[in-house]
Amino acid sequence: MSTPDPEVGGFPPLAIGDLAGRAGKRPSLIRYYEQIGLLPPPVRVNGQRRYDAGTVRTLAVIDTAQRAGLTLDEIKALLSASPQDGSAIDRLRAVADRKLPQIAALIERAELVRGWLECAARCECPDLDDCPLFDDPPLNAAPPHRPRLPTPPGAEPRL
Repeated sequence: MSTPDPEVGGFPPLAIGDLAGRAGKRPSLIRYYEQIGLLPPPVRVNGQRRYDAGTVRTLAVIDTAQRAGLTLDEIKALLSASPQDGSAIDRLRAVADRKLPQIAALIERAELVRGWLECAARCECPDLDDCPLFDDPPLNAAPPHRPRLPTPPGAEPRL
């Protein structure tokens, strides 16, 4: 994605602190990305790292890919493509196709948890032993929970 050419598009090379500031990342994270091969080794000027302006975009791509659930290895495979590599978008689609069912399962699970928590927030059971929210299976299928209401004096208790 980015090249180690220090002067891309006429922009002067960036010191690691400048790059970190523009990208909103810590310098230690940038060095880590270099170490694991997500970023190419930068050129050195008097021993200091210098990055081309395209590295800001590469860091944004890494950030977006991570938020989308891609692993660092998956991101590395995507970034390793040359700009002329037409198959890079095919690899992106393949990763997305693999990730979509995983995300759908996470969403389904989160919806079950939310339903359970909404029931728990309305629960008026006298204690946990009597609460159907803790019956087996606890979250595999959130049963409709009707919170127990206080029994009026002189009335038959509700079940």
